Amino acid sequence: MDDVLRRSPLFAALDEEASASLLKSMTEIVLSRGDALFHEGDPGDQLYVVVEGKIKLGRSSGDGRENLTAVMGPGEMFGELSLFDPGPRTSTATALTATKLLALGHAELQPWLSARPEVARALLKAMARRLRRTNETLADLVFSDVPGRVAKALLDLSTRFGQPAGDDQEGIKVSHDLTQEELAQLVGASRETVNKALADFAQRGWIKLEARAVVLLDTVRLARRAR
Repeated sequence: MDDVLRRSPLFAALDEEASASLLKSMTEIVLSRGDALFHEGDPGDQLYVVVEGKIKLGRSSGDGRENLTAVMGPGEMFGELSLFDPGPRTSTATALTATKLLALGHAELQPWLSARPEVARALLKAMARRLRRTNETLADLVFSDVPGRVAKALLDLSTRFGQPAGDDQEGIKVSHDLTQEELAQLVGASRETVNKALADFAQRGWIKLEARAVVLLDTVRLARRAR
């Protein structure tokens, strides 16, 4: 667990003694696949660090359409916005797999922000990265076609969840645990259009499709297509 927590912005700025103290003030939460951690519109006053598993963050439109804004994995943090600007949750958080989380409430965080400026800086830096990523996503929706967005999404998922394929296979295996519909929601396109792009990539030999996973065989060409 220590290695995972060290990847989180919340713990990265602390020494071992401070990390252990902060850990004692956090609450462990265990979810099964499909369990909702919170829903869009719920009041929020906690941030979460993923220890094991994956969480998807999504929003729904008035007509029932859904969009995934992020997939969070071990060492990643979310929900921190509610600690600085309390209000209703802007997304729904749902477990994609069996998941273990650590939660930190507003009251427990405040002493750390006052006594440890490095914690405040780390959280602000994490929020800035999230904002930058949101801006990139908006730009992609405007300027990139669906195949380009699919290629970029696969590469992004590979940086966080990719592992050598193994078993005498080449490439990077990305166990994203998303259904075809969820992958389409992450890209912001219809399932049919995304499936067409994936089939084209597979035919070109850039990827190999597997159940809730994909093996990236040619990241160079995928990166070129993502531009």
